[in-house]
Amino acid sequence: MTKVEERRKAIKELLLTKEYINVEELALLMNVTGATIRKDLRDMESRHEVYRNHGNVSLRRPRIIDLNINEKIFINADEKKSIAKAAAAMIGKNDTILMTSGSTIEAMAREIRSGSNLNVVTTSIGVALELARNENIDIMILGGRLVRNSLSVRDGYSIQGLENVSCTKLFFSCDGLDLNTGVITAFVEEARMTAAMMKVATKKILLADSSKFGKFGLGKICEISQVDTIITDSGISYTMRQKIEKAGVHVIIS
Repeated sequence: MTKVEERRKAIKELLLTKEYINVEELALLMNVTGATIRKDLRDMESRHEVYRNHGNVSLRRPRIIDLNINEKIFINADEKKSIAKAAAAMIGKNDTILMTSGSTIEAMAREIRSGSNLNVVTTSIGVALELARNENIDIMILGGRLVRNSLSVRDGYSIQGLENVSCTKLFFSCDGLDLNTGVITAFVEEARMTAAMMKVATKKILLADSSKFGKFGLGKICEISQVDTIITDSGISYTMRQKIEKAGVHVIIS
């Protein structure tokens, strides 16, 4: 086995233990130049052995898996809590906000302390229950068919409920995002619901931990450039952050 073959075998073995790895970090681990590792990855990608995405590499393009909300809360819980705190700090006096469903959004609801003159419109029963602990928050739950996995609503009745709504901020989550494909969720119906909420909000704030970057799915919510602010964690690569900011989006690292 040649040195090149040994290195490429080592790359695949490494990626069996990590979901993805930064290309520059991989070059350091393999003790080769960035040019050499990129050549390796181009050849491996041409044989469908790896997938490259904006400075990262994985064994396959990660597809979104729809999980129950009770399972999602344990995934990247520390990162979600940090993101939630940063999001809650963005709520201003007399705000009227929209909140979608999602484990990170529910974490944000738990972080909202001051509810003076705060109005919240949400599709999520979980979010509403968390906020109901604060008597100073006025809560409006949109109607429609209940989706048990997310404990939320997302159908024509829900969208209809937005007709007379105007909000200062939308706080929403996603299942994946990519500079090429945009902000993604597992289902078209959920994407349509979130897109409708975007239309009635002045500012659109996306809460997404770094594991969401590079993942893809069926339902497209919007282009990344349509988001005003993304709140994420330090796991996002410097290259990815630069590209997102170049698209005109403010990035907050929690």
